[in-house]
Amino acid sequence: MDERLRQIVVARAAGRCEYCHFPEAASFFPFQIDHVIAEKHGGPTVAANLAWSCYYCNTYKGPNIAGWIAESDEVVRLFHPRRDNWQEHFAWQGPLLLSKSNSGRVTISVLCINDPDAVSVRQLLLDMGERLD
Repeated sequence: MDERLRQIVVARAAGRCEYCHFPEAASFFPFQIDHVIAEKHGGPTVAANLAWSCYYCNTYKGPNIAGWIAESDEVVRLFHPRRDNWQEHFAWQGPLLLSKSNSGRVTISVLCINDPDAVSVRQLLLDMGERLD
């Protein structure tokens, strides 16, 4: 990936993970560029298919492009940062990220966004005056 493309992805994210909105400045681990549609699924290395991701979201997401909702036996695609509006799929309730859609629901689940350790870190950030939105 060339540096120009990397700079586009980083600037567009405005210092936050495009999945969980964790602030890059508060992260111990460097953020990574994620192929929203993984290369193994034919996803190209172009700005429209790339997202700036925290280490945890990128690790849990891996090549996944969907999740399963057991109650309805439904496969639902993950949130797509280039095609979807974040506020239409997610809402904050303190340090917990809540879903507003099935896409938000499976994204929170597959990416383990509300892992107890992540929630604790976000609560600490809130206590220090950091905004999550």
